[in-house]
Amino acid sequence: MHKWQNSIMNKNINKRVAELRLHLRKNGLAAYIFPSTDPHHSEYPPEYWKTREWISGFNGSAGTAVFTKDEAGLWTDGRYFLQADQQLAGTGVKLYKMGEPGVPTVEEFIASALPEGGTLGFDGRVVAIEEGAALEEAVASKDAKINYSEDLVGEVWADRPALSEKPAFALGEEYTGESTESKLARVREAMKKAGADVHVIAALDDVCWITNLRGDDVDFFPLLLSYAVITMDEMKLYIDERKLNDDMKADLAKNNITIHPYNAIYEDIKNLSTASTVLVDPNRLNYALFNNIPGGTKVVQQVNPTIAMKAKKNDSIL
Repeated sequence: MHKWQNSIMNKNINKRVAELRLHLRKNGLAAYIFPSTDPHHSEYPPEYWKTREWISGFNGSAGTAVFTKDEAGLWTDGRYFLQADQQLAGTGVKLYKMGEPGVPTVEEFIASALPEGGTLGFDGRVVAIEEGAALEEAVASKDAKINYSEDLVGEVWADRPALSEKPAFALGEEYTGESTESKLARVREAMKKAGADVHVIAALDDVCWITNLRGDDVDFFPLLLSYAVITMDEMKLYIDERKLNDDMKADLAKNNITIHPYNAIYEDIKNLSTASTVLVDPNRLNYALFNNIPGGTKVVQQVNPTIAMKAKKNDSIL
């Protein structure tokens, strides 16, 4: 990149950071975190979710940006030190080289930078459960709070790319070797063994495996942006309905799979019965979904049953 291009990019980053800080104050936030992933922990997040890259200018695949009212930092590992040094130069975003002596972790930085009683913000859809728990510990030392419902970059990223609208496609049993009806029956049997009557799924490969649907929403993987909530007599599929043709909708209906708007799951989860027992995979569910489960609801945390099921070949693909 030429120097004049770097200069233009740096001015853009500086402008974005200034706007972000205005919105920090507007929303009563003392700090805000931008991770590198999407709500489904995809290895290659869609452009819409590349908020850390947009706000910092660093486009490596791994890193976390933290912004306060006065400071900005980018944490990444040794694979990206040289790249980050170059891309952050002149932006006012400081590089924190993870694992190097004397370099604080993200959590240590937040515990130090947050004012007493302040509020840490992040979009809980893109934060993992374990990461969120570590942040809870970090803010506790300052008697601070967490607001995980703010997609702050959405307020300042005017030309943010849209989510994929590419159509889905269905795989026949000659390729999958098993019907959706059979897969759901097996998942429900696993739910019974776990003592659960509701199963919440955010992992795209698990949802696609159950439904025998595929798509082109994620680079390098034939996956559809979607979530699922499975009970003993119904499955709710959260997806952009425009991606499904009439035949797909009819096949889903045969298995009592109802279609709901992609993001509606976040409010729907709040309305789960507290008499339910909910099965979740803590490594494949985001912080917002987990924390939107009503308090008092029993939660069983274990690996999604579909992980082992789809790992075993059937006769059609031997």
